[in-house]
Amino acid sequence: MPTLAHLYRYPVKGLSPEPLHDVTLQPGDGFPLDRRLAITNGAWTFDAATYQPLRKTSFVTLMQHERLAALHTRLLEEGTKLEVKAPDGGSVTVTVDDEDSVRGFSDFLSAFLPRALPGRPWLVRSDTHRFTDVSVTSAAYMSAISLINLASVRDLETAVGRPVDPLRFRANVYVDGVPAWEELGWVGREVALGEVRLRILKRTVRCPATEVDPATGERDLDVPRALQAHVGHRDMGVYGEVLVGGTIRPGDALTLLG
Repeated sequence: MPTLAHLYRYPVKGLSPEPLHDVTLQPGDGFPLDRRLAITNGAWTFDAATYQPLRKTSFVTLMQHERLAALHTRLLEEGTKLEVKAPDGGSVTVTVDDEDSVRGFSDFLSAFLPRALPGRPWLVRSDTHRFTDVSVTSAAYMSAISLINLASVRDLETAVGRPVDPLRFRANVYVDGVPAWEELGWVGREVALGEVRLRILKRTVRCPATEVDPATGERDLDVPRALQAHVGHRDMGVYGEVLVGGTIRPGDALTLLG
């Protein structure tokens, strides 16, 4: 039977995931605290009052900075603080709304990344926007949740002849018990995740961020090219808009409706 296998949120765009035991969703909204934080690349100044969604290249992300995957992050105190640990044991705790604290994190990150940025990286937060890759498309896409079918990942593993960590795809919901690639045909249909109902909006086109092994921070597998060679496109996973809210947990049933 198709079920939910894992739930994750990504508090900071481009940084590590946090596994969740359960999550309560509201209609038209995404995972709580998911991608409410991001790191600008220093080429522009964030203003929460006037911000309009920008493309991922305006931020510090895995697509250009694979070493970010080596950082372990954790939200503290209802999301007002962020703990960041480097693989060498160094760490910094950031108070998100404190300028001096954010400046200290900026110095930490500038020293950690091997390649120079256009300017000083800066941790920013928005209560009205999510810094998702598809936020530039529409408000509905900005707050959509992402799903990955573990069977599709396993099929890709067989094709490339090596393990493929599903966390490369940075999804909110990982499902199992669905035939490989079937999820790509759900676009326009509704899906129940436990008591939650989604409308599937679109397939997820994969970018070079998926080339990075989330466990090692190394760019070691050209996933977009492997997808193109194996299935004739670069899609893995889908986005869904929450129509009916509720609480979901790993083990809940997944049902394709209508």
